[in-house]
Amino acid sequence: MNQKREDVRNVAIIAHVDHGKTTLVDGLLRQSGIFRANQEVMDRVMDSNDLERERGITILSKNTAVYYNGTKINIIDTPGHADFGGEVERVLKMVNGVILVVDAFEGPMPQTRFVLSKAMELGLPVIVCINKIDRPGARPTQVIDEVLELLMDLGANDEQLDCPFVYASAKSGIATLDLGSPGVSMKPLFETIIDYIPAPEGDPEAGTQVLISTIDYNEYVGRIGVGKVDNGVIRVGQEAVIVNHHDPEKRRKVKVSKLYEFEGLGKVEVQEAQIGSIVAISGIDDLHIGDTLCAPDAVQAIPFQKISEPTISMTFNVNDSPLAGKDGKYVTSRHLRDRLYRELNTDVSLRVEDTDSTDSFKVSGRGELHLSVLIETMRREGYEFAVSKAEVIYRKDENGKLLEPMEQCLIDVPEEFAGNVIQKLGERKGELVNMGAANGGYTRLEFSIPSRGLIGYRGDFMTDTKGNGIMNTIFTGYAPFKGEINYRKTGSLIAFETGTAVTYGLFNAQERGDLFIGPGEEVYSGMIVGTSAKSEDIEVNVCKMKHLTNTRASGSDDALRLVPPRIMSLEQCIEFIDSDELLEVTPNHLRIRKKILDPTLRKRAKFSEKAKMEG
Repeated sequence: MNQKREDVRNVAIIAHVDHGKTTLVDGLLRQSGIFRANQEVMDRVMDSNDLERERGITILSKNTAVYYNGTKINIIDTPGHADFGGEVERVLKMVNGVILVVDAFEGPMPQTRFVLSKAMELGLPVIVCINKIDRPGARPTQVIDEVLELLMDLGANDEQLDCPFVYASAKSGIATLDLGSPGVSMKPLFETIIDYIPAPEGDPEAGTQVLISTIDYNEYVGRIGVGKVDNGVIRVGQEAVIVNHHDPEKRRKVKVSKLYEFEGLGKVEVQEAQIGSIVAISGIDDLHIGDTLCAPDAVQAIPFQKISEPTISMTFNVNDSPLAGKDGKYVTSRHLRDRLYRELNTDVSLRVEDTDSTDSFKVSGRGELHLSVLIETMRREGYEFAVSKAEVIYRKDENGKLLEPMEQCLIDVPEEFAGNVIQKLGERKGELVNMGAANGGYTRLEFSIPSRGLIGYRGDFMTDTKGNGIMNTIFTGYAPFKGEINYRKTGSLIAFETGTAVTYGLFNAQERGDLFIGPGEEVYSGMIVGTSAKSEDIEVNVCKMKHLTNTRASGSDDALRLVPPRIMSLEQCIEFIDSDELLEVTPNHLRIRKKILDPTLRKRAKFSEKAKMEG
């Protein structure tokens, strides 16, 4: 017999990037009495990973739990970025409703649509939280209309359209149900959750069934599976069987050695958990997302949707440049291989494949951001390696026609830059689908564009809109190949010899284009030191010293004026590199280089490639 468990609510917080989900969870945690009165708590306490804190984005979904009037509310904070959409789809299986957070100024954005459509497909009730109502230019009443329009667009039923609206300023820790009277605390939001989100239900008498929705990894205890108890009771020490809906062959006997529930930001060990509880299970080494843990006498897998396939890949190579091994702690192919395969423990949308060479690995992910986060994380851990240009993953249809991944790209720009953006994206095979006015005198452009057309575009976009544009993209599916795209219009400035860059050499080189390096930096032959103003590559000698004559002292070098070098971030470097180049990544340096360092061999390779294309 199915029963409801009234003392628990399971809810996920979904939103577009930067609309304030994580800050909202902060507010709920602070006001539920989870922290001691004098406890030091940092802001955005849920973003535990350094990169998340710096970029202000959530990468991994997180679990937390608060108590309100005797009811335990399990809250799952999900990523808003499309690159981490794989995370969102799965965690929604654990909850009975969602809180959709929408910025009172920006209104619904592409990712809002994406995450909301996933919740609608599962038929989950929605509480709409209009956040940042105290922000200058906030327009909560119009945003309500936009949210209702979006719900209708997504085919919401009457019950979903009749959803409660809560207005909040997560930063100030207040919520209200009536825009006319400002709130004093988060109480209205807590009460709406308890009244509107259904209690979890299941059969307490049936055999145990737990669907694993996320995997955590801890050096001390190994893999930790997180999921909701759908039926029965799960106890420490009990025998169980692992099965998987998508893998009928899988059937393994295991024993539950440790069981945890979430409380505040931590986990507490428990001996057993009832239906509706969200639990973490450790001690089972081969646990994967989508596995169902069942009682041996009632083996049945719970269905779940397949994880989205990656759309972009890069090759990770062992660093073989002349400066290799100078500042990395982990430099060998074994280090690199172990680290990449270890990432698969927690990142489900990632794929790692060995290649013909033992020194390189093909790594595929959901987008450039997904892969750049991995590169930055490894770099901080002391790894040294080189990566190739990101390439999209093609498919073939049943007639053997080539298909490529497509994206919907939404852009808000000041009117004067719209023409420029349309022209640039047109060159990259983007098709303008829609154009209209957005808030604050901006123009909103909607494109359908191949994923590869967006590779390397963000940097140009920032320059073309003087930093005033907002661009959001979302993967829409595969479509027939759209034809060749010419990416970079400029060539590279290539260092001619190995040594240390000096002012005199750089002064002569800067007339040829923009430099990436300053005096005193080590360079090697084949390293890229700048971008040339022309479309072809140019070799420059940045180590060249001025010859001394008896009339000129070497000191007059100081008078040469150098233009400050262009310092590029990891993303900008990934976007900049061409197909015959690599990005050398070490804990302290990012260097761009040609794949073939020797100039003679490089020319020969180019020549034979040209001959092959003409032949």
